Order: sequence, then structure tokens, then C-alpha cells
Amino acid sequence: MKNFILIVFTVLLTITTYAQGIDVGIKAGATFANLTDFTDASTKTGFVGGAFVTLKFSDKIAIQGDLLYSQQGAEFDTDKINLDYINIPIVFKYYIIKRLNIQAGPQFGTVVNDNVAEVFGTNFDFNSFDITGIVGIGIDLPLNLRVTGRYGFGLSDISFVNNNVSIDKSKNTVFSLTAGFSFL
Repeated sequence: MKNFILIVFTVLLTITTYAQGIDVGIKAGATFANLTDFTDASTKTGFVGGAFVTLKFSDKIAIQGDLLYSQQGAEFDTDKINLDYINIPIVFKYYIIKRLNIQAGPQFGTVVNDNVAEVFGTNFDFNSFDITGIVGIGIDLPLNLRVTGRYGFGLSDISFVNNNVSIDKSKNTVFSLTAGFSFL
């Protein structure tokens, strides 16, 4: 574990050495989430919020890391599946023009709150770690305001398991729209 922390610290120190600017702020918005391969599942609206750090390497290139609380899951006629995540997206940002950027990268998440036992029963378990691909677009507005739209497509299965038998392999799909404020 000490070696892992040392490696992460060294990589972060190296990256920030080459950065021409650092942007730190907070963001909040809405999520529109669903789970694939569920019949009769519809979009569940939720909240997303947290902090971000952007390292700018030039006028065109930046890397942004977020720490976000995100309400995800799906809605059905009679119930909702609530899967609340702590997500860490790390996106590469390319500025098409001065303030407009496109984004892409991975997102790593873990469930911190859910109602799977209430919906399916106590014999059910699921994969609480999630890897998602992220694509998006953002605009840096005057007064240090940031607006971002992102689409996340699940790369890992959230297998719902009953007595060691998988009954469903779903993936997260999430569209998020956030507004943020940069302190730097």
C-alpha cells in the first residue's frame, strides 16, 4: 500500500509540474440514469455534486479529475432501484475554441447507498464497483462558471445475484448536466 501511495504521489507531482494552470472548484446538477437489459426500466432523475481539479497543459489540452456523489439506478412501474455512487471521473479535455471543450475518459465508482435488498429481497447481491466510459462537452463561462454535459456508458456489469446465480447483468447509463464554479 505504501508503494501504491508513493507511485500516485509521484505521478501527481510530475503532472502538476508540467501543468501551466490549475483550476479547482465545485459543481452540482442532475443525473438521468438507467440500467441496461432491464425490461420496463425507465430513466431515474437524481442529483450529482462534488468537487473538481483541472490541470491545464496548454490553451487546448487539460486533464480534469472529479470527486462526485451521484444518484443513479432506474425506475419501474412499481419500484425504483436506487444506486448512490461516489464516482471519480478522470477526463481528457480538448478545447475546440477558447472556452468550448470536449471530454473523454474513464470513471471509477463505488456504491455507498442502495435499496437492492428492499426491491429484490435480502438474498440478492450485486457488484458495487463500477467502471464507466465518459464523453462530454463543456463550456467555461465568464465569472469562473462552468457548464458540463456528460454521457456515461457502463463498461462493467452490475450483476444482480441470487444464491450465486446471476439473474441479470446490467450496465449503468447516465447523462449528467452540471454547473460549477472555479475558485482559481
